[in-house]
Amino acid sequence: MQTNFEPGRLFDPGIAEADKILRRCVHCGLCTATCPTYQVLGDERDSPRGRIYAIKDMLEKDAPAKPSVSVHIDRCLTCLSCMTTCPSGVDYMHLVEVARRHIEKTGRRRFKDRLLRKTLASIVPYPTRFRWALRAAPLGARLAGAFKRFGLPELAAMTELASAKRTSRGRFSGPGTAVPSGLRTGRVVLLSGCAQQVLRPEINDATIRLFARSGIDVIVSAGAGCCGALSQHIGREAEAIEMAKRNIDAWGKEIARGNVDAVIINASGCGTTVKDYGHMLARDADYASRAKDISSRTMDVTEFLARHDIGAPKRWSSLKVAYHAACSLQHGQRVTTQPRVLLRNAGFTLLDIPESHLCCGSAGVYNILQPEIATALRDRKAANIRPLRPDIVAAGNIGCITQLQAALDVPVVHTVELLDWAHGGPVPPGLEGLEKYSTAAPQPRRVAEDYIGA
Repeated sequence: MQTNFEPGRLFDPGIAEADKILRRCVHCGLCTATCPTYQVLGDERDSPRGRIYAIKDMLEKDAPAKPSVSVHIDRCLTCLSCMTTCPSGVDYMHLVEVARRHIEKTGRRRFKDRLLRKTLASIVPYPTRFRWALRAAPLGARLAGAFKRFGLPELAAMTELASAKRTSRGRFSGPGTAVPSGLRTGRVVLLSGCAQQVLRPEINDATIRLFARSGIDVIVSAGAGCCGALSQHIGREAEAIEMAKRNIDAWGKEIARGNVDAVIINASGCGTTVKDYGHMLARDADYASRAKDISSRTMDVTEFLARHDIGAPKRWSSLKVAYHAACSLQHGQRVTTQPRVLLRNAGFTLLDIPESHLCCGSAGVYNILQPEIATALRDRKAANIRPLRPDIVAAGNIGCITQLQAALDVPVVHTVELLDWAHGGPVPPGLEGLEKYSTAAPQPRRVAEDYIGA
């Protein structure tokens, strides 16, 4: 694609990056076939190719972002399916972030939109605030119908999603180190996350138990918090960078104390962002090198487990598992085979979901900001899952789990919860009725928690 930026503007790092990315696009349109919003809306402006043209025009003019452009950028899920499809290697992920920064800097949103985005950015990344918000949500849910009637579907979606969630605390919560008492084979840092530890703390518990059985120290660092993905995806770059720096500082202290084999992420949306820290902070002299090091150490939990011997499963079952590949895992991180292999090796019968490349509509807080499109994608995904008649749906991202559970009658759990169960852990919440289909193999009297000293 030919670009026409004024030469002097190319000294701006963001414009220079956009120019380089834009020049790789050859207008082929293959991305339209795998873009969820184009599949739902059928509008070229809501396809990657259409957005690329709009971004090019907006940035070349160096003018304030117009609503006629920002509305289509806002509808992008950042699922990155287009990048998996693109034969030219267009780095759409970073191009759309440049566009979002420009929109937030120069555009003018409606008061309602500004308030909603600020509210989400001020609550969801902070577990204590998020937990209190969930507890208060049932009161707001009573007004969901009124919100819809008065043209506030985003508020309705937010209260409906939140009111269905219980809040609890995990067995292993807060900073600290879970140390196995037996032979120690590794040492990792775990991102405990923000929304996930509130919505389903059992995921972190399952991760720690599974690692402890394999002799791996699991560190949850004091000072670490949200990865910054939510802020990054709604154009609040400064907030995202501050969150990234906080995590880098916290994890850097652990690395300095001794070898850290990996930074483990069990929420794939976070993983895509942490693996991008090296790019986010590449122009920061104080953090560039450390950010690159953290990104190079970061692995999805299934990516790490596939390389580490976790032994034979202690339970086998005839349960059928439909594996939903989260976009951030299959497109953002290109981790595709590892979760499937681990589930099969754990004794589960795996079912492949048709149109597995398409997003379920969660995409962080997209299902709140764009509820109509998100619901259409959720229902499409659910319609592809139901004919398979699975016993369980497994996914590697808390957003997908929450989104799909609202449309399915079968339980939706994290992949690592099933692996933990197969390797001696407790039955995951929601699967109690399926426990009778699991056959225990002979095992020692001691359980996983006996090997853990928190």
